[in-house]
Amino acid sequence: MPDLVPSTSATPLTDRVTLPRYPRSAGYDARWTVENQMGPNALWLLEWLAPALSLDTLPPGARVLDLGCGRAMTSVFVAREYGVQVAACDLWIRPEENAARIAEAGVADLVLPVHAEAHDLPFGEGTFDAIVSVDAYQYFGTDDLYLPSLTRLLKPGGRIGVVVPALREEPDGVEPPEHIAPWWEPDFWCFHSPAWWRRHWTRSGAVDVETADWLTDGWREWLLWCEVVAEESSDEWHVRMAGRSAEMLRADRGRSLGFARVVGRHR
Repeated sequence: MPDLVPSTSATPLTDRVTLPRYPRSAGYDARWTVENQMGPNALWLLEWLAPALSLDTLPPGARVLDLGCGRAMTSVFVAREYGVQVAACDLWIRPEENAARIAEAGVADLVLPVHAEAHDLPFGEGTFDAIVSVDAYQYFGTDDLYLPSLTRLLKPGGRIGVVVPALREEPDGVEPPEHIAPWWEPDFWCFHSPAWWRRHWTRSGAVDVETADWLTDGWREWLLWCEVVAEESSDEWHVRMAGRSAEMLRADRGRSLGFARVVGRHR
């Protein structure tokens, strides 16, 4: 597979971020996704997650929790693409901000913005048919006790699916991989391999793990997105962070960094 890097900054933005394996994501305004991103392209990652989570089999009126939704792009996507009700839950983004975005996207009747911390969710047991989390679960889900408490919100047989930044293999010792050490942040220790996530979820006893895999060439798509954000975003902080991430991904070239997808069915 050739490098997914833009050949020229003169290439139209829509063309740069339209990838064949994400046809649903291509239907969303490229400028909207750039200005509302908070990391890797959440729509691409959600589109990769959706088949493993069987979102297209959910019945009308099904309820989905989007945990750590950020600026609610993923919540809008789930509601529009699958016609289900979504609780767009985030700690960092104010619900009134997301409410305006949701209304502009035409799904205010399907998506409810909620302000909550992941350990203090205001929902009853058995509320949801599915839980999704894209580029957020790694910040709270490595806790050995978290998954059993979260899955109580699922109906019997409901699924939880997450996509997280990941390491291909678990590092030995206490040092990061040497070739990306200059960019390593302490927060990156929440990145784990698909095998680690499979074991972590299995031994919780809360779910039967159905999927724990690696996104082939995910680093290339991550790099492409970082380069686009660094050039196109109006937010200076995101420009700096995207540029730094791009440097790290170029140095790594898929040796260590990528994305893990994990899906489990509630017992």
